[in-house]
Amino acid sequence: MSAFDLFAILLLIAVTICVCNDHSLRLPRPVALLLGSIAVCGLIILVDALIGSGDLRARLRQRVLGSEWPEVMLNLLLALLLFAGSLHVDMHALRARAWTVLSLATGSVVLATALFGTGFFFVLRWVGIDVPLAWCLVTGAILAPTDAVAVEGLLSKVALTPRLRAIISGESLFNDGAAVVLFTTALSITTGDHSRLGHGQLLEAIVFEALGGAALGVAAGYITYRAVRLTEESTLALMISLALVLSTYRGALALHVSGPIAVVTAGLVFGYALKELKSATAERLRTSVATLWSLIDDTLNTILYMLMGLVALAVDLRWQALLAIAIAVLLALAARLFSVAIPLLILDLHVPHVWRAISVLTWAGLRGGVSIALALTLPDSGYRDLLLTISFGVVIFTVIVQGLSLPRLITALYGQTEQAPH
Repeated sequence: MSAFDLFAILLLIAVTICVCNDHSLRLPRPVALLLGSIAVCGLIILVDALIGSGDLRARLRQRVLGSEWPEVMLNLLLALLLFAGSLHVDMHALRARAWTVLSLATGSVVLATALFGTGFFFVLRWVGIDVPLAWCLVTGAILAPTDAVAVEGLLSKVALTPRLRAIISGESLFNDGAAVVLFTTALSITTGDHSRLGHGQLLEAIVFEALGGAALGVAAGYITYRAVRLTEESTLALMISLALVLSTYRGALALHVSGPIAVVTAGLVFGYALKELKSATAERLRTSVATLWSLIDDTLNTILYMLMGLVALAVDLRWQALLAIAIAVLLALAARLFSVAIPLLILDLHVPHVWRAISVLTWAGLRGGVSIALALTLPDSGYRDLLLTISFGVVIFTVIVQGLSLPRLITALYGQTEQAPH
């Protein structure tokens, strides 16, 4: 099966799931796609066990683990989705909460990784599952970043104060950069390489990648805006915006700075500049850009969640793995709670109704495509299957359980506050 065949089949199945969901269950689309994809995988396994040779799952598992999906998800899909998400961010609200977003997108990611990794190590040892501390920290880094795609999709359906919405969206857009640095650092520790530890080197790497990515994004976004102003043809302007995303992300990788942060910053600058543009064709251009990136966002979102569901074919479902998933879910929630609460309380970031905000930020910490992609890039080892299963289990819990209950939590805490000033 070629990549084109796979894309066509996934899109057909996804459309079928979405149509059925819109006419019956009416679940949030990410939840419906993820559940539908897992159900398809379960049906394939069941049919193969009953009437097949029994090795179909093994072949599909090898296809999942040996494919280039992780690279595609981490690069092409992530770049396009982050850019599309950044176009909808309220720059004024984000700028008002810049320090809060910065602390959550960096310090909270580091703290969550450390808390989860150490806690997971000791709890696993207590229940008789032996996983080295370095690999537990790798798992912590995999599960540290929140998913901008899932979060943005849910926030668009609920009433929430603009500033808290900006904090949640901004954190989910920017925290991927710190998580990738932590992941590569923790992974190097498993091979005995401790060169990035000590003397502030880890902090230096995070700061360098973040600032470098932001600088590249600002430059690329502004240059693209100036290029768009030179043309009145909306089709060419759309091509320019698409070229901006791909070239910025690839340039960031070549310069060894954060690709996600570069793309997000470029999208923020480009989107803000378009909104401030005053001309006869400005409104038509903004409408065209919004239409194109809304289509790209919806299509790639659909494929992303279908790919995430297919990882069910590769997971290990032995009792030890299921026990580890249950432990990881509880620890992931605890680590998220403390990693959010500590910066907001200690740094005095002037977040209104801070405990309400901490509750929402904790429960809005959905994991998604980035976590799955990082888990799939793990090298062959005795722990790869277990860590992939754990990551998949936590992603499923956060998207389905937290995703379905988040609107109710926000309504209970804030009520109908869409137009609230804070």
